Amino acid sequence: QLQLVESGGGLVQPGGSLRLSCAASVFTLDYYAIGWFRQAPGKEREGVSCIYSRDGSRRYADSVKGRFTIYSDNAKNTVYLQMNSLKPEDTGVYYCAAVAVHSEVVVVPMLPEEYDYWGQGTQVTVSP
Repeated sequence: QLQLVESGGGLVQPGGSLRLSCAASVFTLDYYAIGWFRQAPGKEREGVSCIYSRDGSRRYADSVKGRFTIYSDNAKNTVYLQMNSLKPEDTGVYYCAAVAVHSEVVVVPMLPEEYDYWGQGTQVTVSP
């Protein structure tokens, strides 16, 4: 059973930065797509960014393009989400998720229902 452990959340002022980490209990990330999702109170879970390390494919939600960067350290089986220029609307619980990739990836999945494994989540609060 693949396990994911997120860390790095916290309280930050608008304009600040945080880096989230997602450590995966796998031998290699090469055969998994990893996604970051967030859920604000009263809202549905939404995709933020995702990555398929094997070919370097990445996707970002329009709301975070130019501010967030997703990248992986395959030696550590860890995926990071660097979040800069944070806004109050970025507040929520951030989850990482994984899905095994069994065929050539055309578009990295970024819908929650496309992922099978989930971490416990980490709170990000952006407030003055």
